[in-house]
Amino acid sequence: MKKTIHILLTMIISIGVNHTQNIPGPVQKEAIGIRGASIYCGDGRIIQDGIIAFEKGKITYLGETSTAPINNQDKYQWIEAKGKRIYPGFIAMQSQLGLSEIEAVKATNDYNELGQFNPHIRSVIAYNTDSEVLPTVRNNGILLTQIAPEGGVISGQSSVMQLDAWNWEDAIVKNDEGIFMNWPSPPSPLRTDENAGKARDEYEMFFQKLSIFFDEAKAYSFNQAPIEKNLRFEAMRKVFDRKSQLYLRANSANDIQAGVVFLKKYGIQPILIGGNEAWRIINFIKENNITVVLTNVQSLPGHDDDNVAQPFMLPGILEKAGIRFAIAADGFWQQRNLPFQVGQAVPYGLSMTGALNAVTKVPAEIMGISDRLGTLAVGKDATMFISTGDAFDMMGNNVERIFIQGRVVSTNDKQKALYNKYKSKYGL
Repeated sequence: MKKTIHILLTMIISIGVNHTQNIPGPVQKEAIGIRGASIYCGDGRIIQDGIIAFEKGKITYLGETSTAPINNQDKYQWIEAKGKRIYPGFIAMQSQLGLSEIEAVKATNDYNELGQFNPHIRSVIAYNTDSEVLPTVRNNGILLTQIAPEGGVISGQSSVMQLDAWNWEDAIVKNDEGIFMNWPSPPSPLRTDENAGKARDEYEMFFQKLSIFFDEAKAYSFNQAPIEKNLRFEAMRKVFDRKSQLYLRANSANDIQAGVVFLKKYGIQPILIGGNEAWRIINFIKENNITVVLTNVQSLPGHDDDNVAQPFMLPGILEKAGIRFAIAADGFWQQRNLPFQVGQAVPYGLSMTGALNAVTKVPAEIMGISDRLGTLAVGKDATMFISTGDAFDMMGNNVERIFIQGRVVSTNDKQKALYNKYKSKYGL
């Protein structure tokens, strides 16, 4: 026990000793122009040998170099990017970025509250802008994230954050935009052990509690001026009024169907998170107009007799069926591999346009920020990055420059610092 405590304390101390946090980029004052790059706009357009210019954090020009206006070009600070690529900032949905630092140290994890029904819990106030993880994720092109709580049945509220800020207030892009719910799976009907009957009774009782909670929350939502406010039901009011999304975590075909049918009864149109077996119920998903956020593209299938490549094939199946979908990763530090998980689905049927949309345009639409972010267009935020190669390929992804709301963001991080330290030691 003493040895374990010593190891954990050493880890915590080392964080302070090796602290490599960057100072957030200052507000853009000088107009910036980038020319010569291939610009992947996120709306299906690819501008070869293009120019993108931005002032005061907003894009002011986007087009081909050959047709660009030459007036007032002297006012821009020009960046030459010939042969490189520009992408809109990738968006990591349903992450715990900034909510967790070291999985083995409980005090650094703040994404799971006690209790089963916590719609009033706000993840945004726990967001840590000083996390050492954020720069490592940012340096793979992920510039925005939806921080989401876990635990219980109704976990709490999510918010959209940008990954370069002094504090959580500065980081907010959209506050309390959704509520996350974990659909409870029933015991297997094939279960025959001595506790099987008890497990089924407990599930039935729990499902009754869930129904009662939604009944009461729905009734409460009709009262616009309650004498005594209920914080849980006040949070749910936004869902019933369609001012907030409800994100339903479910993976098996049965759980997906049960969850969607249950919520539709209350007039709620959920966004499905997970959806491992969505391919089994394509017609059901289309008929109910469900948007899917896949979270386990880089994994093994759920059943032994499934195609071993089924998770890689799923994005292409949804795209071909005309179902709107996004792709996300689990956890926090794992988010740095999100672009590569998306890229891995391309050889299995996903188009390159669909791949880019899955981490830019569609997440922005789902979370209601598409008027500012998700694609590159005149008038939108200048949140983008320059890569020397294909951002969805491990060998090609090399982020050279980052801009968030027009601000020049540092590309330093703890992993680069350690790499340079030991590169110097061994003379590599």
